[in-house]
Amino acid sequence: MPDFQQRVDAFKETQQTLGRDIHDWLVGIGLNENSAILLKGAIIVLGIFILSYIVFLIARKIIVRILHEIAIRTETTWDDVMVERRVFHRLAYLAPAILIHSLMPSMLANYETWTLLLQGALKIYMVLIVIIVLDAFFSAMIDIYQNYEISKFKPIKGYIQIMKIITYLIAGIIIISILINKSPVYLLTGLGAISAVLMLIFKDTLLGFVASIQLSSNDMLRPGDWITMTKFGADGTVVDINLTTVKIENFDKTITTVPTYSLISDAFQNWRGMQESGVRRIKRSVIINMNSVKFCTPEMLEAFKKIHLINNYITETQILLEENNVSKNIDDSVLVNGRRQTNLGVFRAYLEAYLNNNEHLSKENIIIVRQLQPTEKGLPIEIYAFSKILEWDKYEELISDIFDHVLAVVPQFELQIFQNPSGSDFKSLLNV
Repeated sequence: MPDFQQRVDAFKETQQTLGRDIHDWLVGIGLNENSAILLKGAIIVLGIFILSYIVFLIARKIIVRILHEIAIRTETTWDDVMVERRVFHRLAYLAPAILIHSLMPSMLANYETWTLLLQGALKIYMVLIVIIVLDAFFSAMIDIYQNYEISKFKPIKGYIQIMKIITYLIAGIIIISILINKSPVYLLTGLGAISAVLMLIFKDTLLGFVASIQLSSNDMLRPGDWITMTKFGADGTVVDINLTTVKIENFDKTITTVPTYSLISDAFQNWRGMQESGVRRIKRSVIINMNSVKFCTPEMLEAFKKIHLINNYITETQILLEENNVSKNIDDSVLVNGRRQTNLGVFRAYLEAYLNNNEHLSKENIIIVRQLQPTEKGLPIEIYAFSKILEWDKYEELISDIFDHVLAVVPQFELQIFQNPSGSDFKSLLNV
């Protein structure tokens, strides 16, 4: 310890000797005393900055490069992320500041005004460097966290952004306190008076922070979720969740940005449950012209028996109906008496058999062909099933294939699809 103190004292003595030598040299070349003092200070300041720049180059070219090489050779990934985010590179900017801070008091001992100005500027510079280092460090934390599986369920980007904002506020307070030469506590005591203004300025940030906590704690939204939000025209995959906005990539590759708080205050549809279940619902209908619905004649039943998927159904159903009518002494000479098969009932049975025979539909989930409420346009027949195909393009292709077939077989059951008359329909009437 005494040896270290002796070296410090010797270094200070060298600095003072150097200062006197510069002063004597300036006086010797013909400058007056005041000019020599001013020019000596300028030379010392310039020398300090040149020396600090050399130290910066050494720190960046040698020390930082060594740290980079160590990070590349290690098996861990966090240090690689630190390198990518240039955390070590930004730390190198602190080296010249530390050097200037250590040399300035002794080298500029007789320049009180210069020392105060340079020390103030140096403190502000160091605060700014610390801020950019912390900013890079926080960004690196997000990247490191995203390498873990939990990041898919609990994003932390919003919390990191809050930490950045708090860091910026603290840095702003410190810088202002340096400029006005007051303690930071002096400024903090005045924040209460302007809290309402701050609340107004940071309203969206605060609402976004609250929304981020609710979304995360209730597991309402994750990166990668497919969501639909009609109000904002959003229908696609969540690619980013931050403090104030949620970025959604729509299926047409456009990007929709939704305020984070809107996901709490407004309704949205999350399709994650469908994706996790491994099936996707099909719910679509065709409208049958009710005038085409009728009882099946023996000839119609014989023709329907040739359809492989419903051969057994028609035979077994007809036997049950005939037994029922005989047991109740039904007069079957009148069609409305007793129970009879209809072309619509046979059509529904065919669709159920067709869907159950489709390998792309889940048999573990419900498959229904049902009638909906009749309307002035006709009788809707709805197919309700679940596809094992989740990809949007292949899913839509499956639905198209199913309903291509449905529309094509409707006439085979002597039924008609309803659609509003078009120009060609009116033209055909005129030609009759």
